[in-house]
Amino acid sequence: MDVEDRLKEIEARFEQIQAEMASVEAATDHDRMRTLGQLFAELDQIVGPYREFRQATADASEARELAAAEADPEMAEAFDEEARAASVRAEKLRARLEQLLVPKDPNEGKDLIVEIRAGAGGQEAALWAGDLFEMYQHLADRRKWKSEVLASAPAEMGGFKDVVLGIRGRDAYGRLKHESGVHRVQRVPVTESQGRIHTSTATVAVMPEAEDVEVEIRPEDLDIDVYRSSGPGGQSVNTTDSAVRIVHKPTGIKVEVQEERSQLQNREKAMRYLRARLYQKALDEQQAKEAAARRSMVGTGERSEKIRTYNFPEGRVTDHRIKHTSHQLANVLAGGEDLDGFTERLNAAERSAQLAEVEEVVPARPGTKS
Repeated sequence: MDVEDRLKEIEARFEQIQAEMASVEAATDHDRMRTLGQLFAELDQIVGPYREFRQATADASEARELAAAEADPEMAEAFDEEARAASVRAEKLRARLEQLLVPKDPNEGKDLIVEIRAGAGGQEAALWAGDLFEMYQHLADRRKWKSEVLASAPAEMGGFKDVVLGIRGRDAYGRLKHESGVHRVQRVPVTESQGRIHTSTATVAVMPEAEDVEVEIRPEDLDIDVYRSSGPGGQSVNTTDSAVRIVHKPTGIKVEVQEERSQLQNREKAMRYLRARLYQKALDEQQAKEAAARRSMVGTGERSEKIRTYNFPEGRVTDHRIKHTSHQLANVLAGGEDLDGFTERLNAAERSAQLAEVEEVVPARPGTKS
């Protein structure tokens, strides 16, 4: 069943409920009337835009017919302009209807934590992890998001063995949630004397930041150590025990933070990072059990999945999940509009996959099981 067939069924159900609300039987049954009223309000959020969409589509078709039949060039152009405006209106309404039909991501609107780890490739992989870190920082700056380093392990010759970035801002999670996976780079490393192209990787994990109430962390489940901060090569960069290491004993998850001079600030950052790791672990377990939820994703979202290749000799970036290639490598790495192009296509692909799986004609009320 395509989207328009599904919308027609929803409209038919809406009209059925509207008729039942006007019946004598419903008027004397207050519980039934309340249930019908809730369903009416929920369906009206879809039926209203659907009727506007149909009207805009009809207006565009009529204006095109009038333009084709008009002998006066000026009038024909006016009708063409009217048709274009109605078509744009219809496309916007269709996109809105698609969003209304798919289940909302419960993590939409959350702050997030981006974890970047150097993979295969030695020092070049560490430099590549640093490049990805800068790409996300540039994106955050351009979009006026707030970003901060929660934890990092710099490599001796530059870049990072691993780095964790906290990002807060409107629509940040929605724009970065599909970045999880293996990012592969093909280029000539600075240490390569023969000019040969090497392939290196870095792994990105995007995790929604969890609230205290969403993840239970019992004090007795934590091993907390403090130690002196160190820089690349292990040299001490602080004279006090300000760095914090926390191990969550039930899961074995370990986080280390030494970005701040204050032990208290490092501990707060470590707990934010740990909470996000535990929340993501719970999400992964839930998605593994729900085949439909996994199928609706663009890719698996797993750390081991190769999602994108950045080819420097050809100046291109290819996302393997949606088969999209941009030849604006520099713009992508600068966190520019071409990176947005990947985001928008990934979100559209996710929406299309979810729409293909929507089977319920009447959406469930909040707080009820569908």
